[in-house]
Amino acid sequence: AVVSTQSTGAGKKRRELTKEQKEEIKEAFDLFDSDKDGVIDYHELKVAMKALGFDAKKAEALKLLKNYDRDGSGNMYYEDFFDIMKDKMLERNPEEEIRKAFALFDDEGTGKIGLRNLRRVARELGENMSDDELRGMIDEFDTTGSGEIDIDNFMKIMSGDL
Repeated sequence: AVVSTQSTGAGKKRRELTKEQKEEIKEAFDLFDSDKDGVIDYHELKVAMKALGFDAKKAEALKLLKNYDRDGSGNMYYEDFFDIMKDKMLERNPEEEIRKAFALFDDEGTGKIGLRNLRRVARELGENMSDDELRGMIDEFDTTGSGEIDIDNFMKIMSGDL
């Protein structure tokens, strides 16, 4: 499976990584290839994967290294890292990712994001926003008039449908 609009001929669309996603993979590899030799070891692989949002367990990282170790050095080349991360990124479920993001806002599990939730997240991100600004954000997307954003509206906001 590969995210874009290229047709494979039978009306099916192939998914491909965006330019930004490809750059993200390269940046993660380069950042953790600390000695700049074009390969990463087990520890570098784990942190590079984590930087891309994949929390690899020890067994998974060791198996990947074993399967992609071309020369018995215990290291992985960039091309192999790219192929692995490409597959992982394309396997992501966007709806599941949005639900996880919603849960970060909805820290009390109420199923709604209110002013208090938004204020907390803004503070955690170092954003200095007034309550009026935050209320304005909620009001813009609150289709029910409740003063809160529910999961359905959040999904629409994040997918660009609202």
